[in-house]
Amino acid sequence: MSTAPSTTEWPLWEVFVRSKAGLDHKHCGSLHAADPKMALQMARDVYARRQEGVSLWVVRSDQIIASDPGDREMLFDPMEDKVYRHPTFYKLPQAVDHL
Repeated sequence: MSTAPSTTEWPLWEVFVRSKAGLDHKHCGSLHAADPKMALQMARDVYARRQEGVSLWVVRSDQIIASDPGDREMLFDPMEDKVYRHPTFYKLPQAVDHL
């Protein structure tokens, strides 16, 4: 008996885990699932089975929009001509000087 590969494949989901309250979600991997509920359950089973996190996000891969590396200069220009964006011009009050 031969098993032919399925012509329909579940969508790919990207999984993000927050390890502790107050921290950012970090990308930890991908998985295939039929719908958001299944993706969340599978993400819990695969990426948080040892209580590694406090929160999970799942996002369909085809819904993620990424910048083009060729647009780096335009998008990530350091804005050196806008010196007011540098924190050196601001004096902190003594009460918050520990920052």
